[in-house]
Amino acid sequence: MTHPLGYLVISVLLFGGVWPVSKDALQDATPLWFALNRAGMAAVVSALVLAALGRLRLPQRADLPAVLALGLLQLGGFFALMHTALGILPAGRSSILGNVTLFWLIPLSVWLLGEQVSARRWAAAALGLVGVTVLMAPWEWGAASGVALGYGMLLCCSLMWSLAIIVTRRFPPASRVLELLPWCFGLAALLVAPIAFWREPQGGIGPGAWWQAVFVGAIAGPIGTWSTIEAGRRLPGAVVSLGFLMVPAIGVVVSNLWLGETLGWDVLLGGALIAVSVVVAVRG
Repeated sequence: MTHPLGYLVISVLLFGGVWPVSKDALQDATPLWFALNRAGMAAVVSALVLAALGRLRLPQRADLPAVLALGLLQLGGFFALMHTALGILPAGRSSILGNVTLFWLIPLSVWLLGEQVSARRWAAAALGLVGVTVLMAPWEWGAASGVALGYGMLLCCSLMWSLAIIVTRRFPPASRVLELLPWCFGLAALLVAPIAFWREPQGGIGPGAWWQAVFVGAIAGPIGTWSTIEAGRRLPGAVVSLGFLMVPAIGVVVSNLWLGETLGWDVLLGGALIAVSVVVAVRG
């Protein structure tokens, strides 16, 4: 597919589907081993594809900050916390919270990059924070401490993603990010592996989760990431930002239709507030 919007569509569909597919897989897989498979399989597939294209090469010295940030934060840490949180929380709600980088990214850009941020974008970050609070629905937690822990993990996911973006802005890689993917995914697998052995010594992936493991690791991981990179390279930033609002939307819809998760007022209102905050930030 050569049309630039095609890359965005592929990316949104794959990443939107990852959340309910991963949630379904946890019926016959443990979270950290599923995360390890996701990183390891994506590393192998992306390496094989780049080797076939004659583009597999070692990172340059200037690439190392990006490789470390993407591998340890955006991939490894994100995968470990995301899948663990999915063992506690609904997939639809998680897909929204795990993708909210706006309210982290704006203050971090001011603090670490010295960027000037308009009042409209500060308002967008505040609006996004309100949406996150509504989605987390703390008034319903009661004694369910595990739920609070799951939400904390998802907020850490979005924080790590935001930090990875900051690092790659501050230290842009010399190589194309596509060519760094095997090393980033491989580093993520090296991070998750000891945690999986430690926290889930009897864990693994059963036959009932094999197709989900292949989809998430061999298809959504490398192909979705490649499509995201191509969309970002070929389309205006505003188009990409607004397009990625569909990732959690697809996660919510598929989780509702397939997994039977309910669409409460808090999910609809919180998701809408976050969507509006992104639109305001893009226009700001």
